[in-house]
Amino acid sequence: MLGVYDYTVILTYISVLSASTGIFVTLTNPGHPYIGMVFLLFCGLCDTFDGKVARTKKNRTKLQKDFGVQIDSLSDLIAFGVLPVCLGMALYNKSNAGYEKKLFGFGKDPWIGNIPIWVIYIICVLFVLAALIRLAYFNVTCEETQGENMDRKKYYFGLPVTSTALIFPSFLILRYAIADIWKYDISHLYFVLLVIVGVLFIARFKITKPNNALIYLMVAFGVVEFIVMLFFTSLQKDIWSFINAVLRYIK
Repeated sequence: MLGVYDYTVILTYISVLSASTGIFVTLTNPGHPYIGMVFLLFCGLCDTFDGKVARTKKNRTKLQKDFGVQIDSLSDLIAFGVLPVCLGMALYNKSNAGYEKKLFGFGKDPWIGNIPIWVIYIICVLFVLAALIRLAYFNVTCEETQGENMDRKKYYFGLPVTSTALIFPSFLILRYAIADIWKYDISHLYFVLLVIVGVLFIARFKITKPNNALIYLMVAFGVVEFIVMLFFTSLQKDIWSFINAVLRYIK
């Protein structure tokens, strides 16, 4: 068979499966953005450790190394480019329809209904395009400067696409808190955030690469986000309602 199937790419493949599942969940009528958020967090966890796992194999061939780089970027496009857009569409559909506030404070967003769907479309496709451009540029420059430019080993140029694994879940938690406490839906700001993050993907500025301590701190932050959503919100109820809906559809 074509491809590489050893343990060095297993986390990347799992990330793709997680992202694809998250996309399916968020696009299943009428959409479940907070369940999709869990899959986005899991993709971020896989991405944190996939490179470390791959480097444990010392005798990788050039084909295996090149394949790992390419498959990682393709996975990142799905997980951190497409999935966040799908979360936004699920938010748009729920908030625009005015769902009852029993699950995650969904009600009628006073702003989102005034945003034309073609504006939402443009924001979403440009966000995916920005993620694609960044990932392609990263792959090319890494190949061209490999072993030559130590500066690239210390800095990111532009915002890494993997940052979406923390940025958008943080927004969803903030949105839930505001909807629950102040009864106000800020779902429309998700699309403003898409624009800002998309621009930062391709903007030329330096970000110091995190050391191991900071990486583990970000992992811990993601775990805290997951725990907050699972135990302090109605996420469990939403998960079971989705599973029951799928089971009814299968029957």
